[in-house]
Amino acid sequence: MTYVVTESCIRCKYTDCVDVCPVDCFREGPNFLVIDPDECIDCAVCVPECPVNAIYAEDDVPGDQQAFIKLNADLSPTWDSITKSKAGLPDADDWKDVKNKLDQLIK
Repeated sequence: MTYVVTESCIRCKYTDCVDVCPVDCFREGPNFLVIDPDECIDCAVCVPECPVNAIYAEDDVPGDQQAFIKLNADLSPTWDSITKSKAGLPDADDWKDVKNKLDQLIK
């Protein structure tokens, strides 16, 4: 089992989770983070750090977010590792409660 970043992260990209990850499994895209399933050690320390509740254990990913399991796996090899937190996107607070924003994901 691994942890998965879901839709709530899109257009927010808060990076609080990155600082606590002991194995540097987060990857950064233009407006979203993913977790590399091959690097994640299932420690769960990132979950409470996410201010938008975007991180779930793979077995607990909500039904309407299941596509993000594959998306994390597909994007993690192509995106660069992020190991230090930085500011969220400039308009992150405007997007944090928006639903159905998969069409906003920049790959």
